[in-house]
Amino acid sequence: MKKLFVFLVLIWGIMPHAQELQAEVQINHSQVAGSNDMVFKILQKSLRDFINNTSWTGQRLQNFEKIKCNFAIVISEKPSSNVFNGSIVVQAVRPIYNSQYETPLININDNNFSFKYDENENLIFNNRQFSGKNLIDVISFYVYLVLGYDADSFKNKGGQKWFETAKQIAQNSQNKGFKGWSEMEGQRTRGALVNRLLRQDMDSFRNVYYSYHRLGLDNMASNQNSAALNTADALLKLKTYADDFQMNYPFNLFIDTKKEEIFNLFNSVHSASIDIAALKSLMSTFSPRDNDSKWDKWK
Repeated sequence: MKKLFVFLVLIWGIMPHAQELQAEVQINHSQVAGSNDMVFKILQKSLRDFINNTSWTGQRLQNFEKIKCNFAIVISEKPSSNVFNGSIVVQAVRPIYNSQYETPLININDNNFSFKYDENENLIFNNRQFSGKNLIDVISFYVYLVLGYDADSFKNKGGQKWFETAKQIAQNSQNKGFKGWSEMEGQRTRGALVNRLLRQDMDSFRNVYYSYHRLGLDNMASNQNSAALNTADALLKLKTYADDFQMNYPFNLFIDTKKEEIFNLFNSVHSASIDIAALKSLMSTFSPRDNDSKWDKWK
């Protein structure tokens, strides 16, 4: 019996531990003529294994607890044998309690993605220093961003630690010859995103993010009208950002990620308790280009 126990311990020690993410990775290199397909196939698998097998938080989760996410990379240029330019789309969802529905947490399109990669190189994350090639730095930044958004949806400011780690990665990566990190480049960089998220004036926004998910959507299965009211009340608190939301990257990212869901929710749930006129006015302010297709259709 003792030998069997030792054997099981050894097996557990060499088995890959379940980590925090369940990620898919796609790499589209159709714009790069005459490129070596094998390089991209190897990179795609390496990134998928890197994201899914790295212990980002020190937690071991069961499969149903993992965060579903997608990293879609488009390679537009290959200036040299190991240099790649393109873009990356990062998406993540989480399940809604007691339902089959999955709500989008983040849907971001980053057009400033360039990196160096040598075929079959090991991908190793170190949050204390820049890698020198920008690949795992960008990927790791977005991993922690996903972890932060997911945690914020379950607890008010629950993702603070992970956003702070993302900020550290951004700070390590600035002035290293790769674009997309510094706030000096504009309001829609990786550094600008996480720095704004962590500002004190975003505490109300993050509380809305929590209330929207935990007090609103997660209660839809038990009491739809009450949950919809909680969701509407949370959204109406965003009015405090109405005067300066145009320059607020996290805020606009939230609207872009959630507007389809928000429209569908209040297009299907009709409750006299919900001030749909106020909600309609607010969403028209935040996303006026969707007036005809969405907000004007609310009754």
